[in-house]
Amino acid sequence: MKQKKHLKIVGGNMTEFIQVITTVDDERKAKIIQNLLVQKRVAACVQVFGPVFSCFWWEGKIEKAKEWICVAKLRSEDYKRAESLIKENNPYDVPEIIAIPISSGNEDYLRWIKNVTKL
Repeated sequence: MKQKKHLKIVGGNMTEFIQVITTVDDERKAKIIQNLLVQKRVAACVQVFGPVFSCFWWEGKIEKAKEWICVAKLRSEDYKRAESLIKENNPYDVPEIIAIPISSGNEDYLRWIKNVTKL
């Protein structure tokens, strides 16, 4: 199968880049996480969405909450740094911190993530 140009991956590693997602219970906390991840060059970009309305199981019952979602774009090798910063600044006992691999993307954008997050 012939690979299309828009599927080209910087460095050839299909899991070189990830999106890390977390949620918090207020906008101010989301912006703290956003700023820390970008200022420390762990993430090239963090977007905050909210409020969203979540429904989930917690301690044996269904809970509902208003939350804000942070979506960070970073290199896979920086996941542990991102997880640590998020845990230190997330108010939840068991924070959502999940990584989704970026399997393809704009080559220029992926190169930008790589260049911005190099220390």
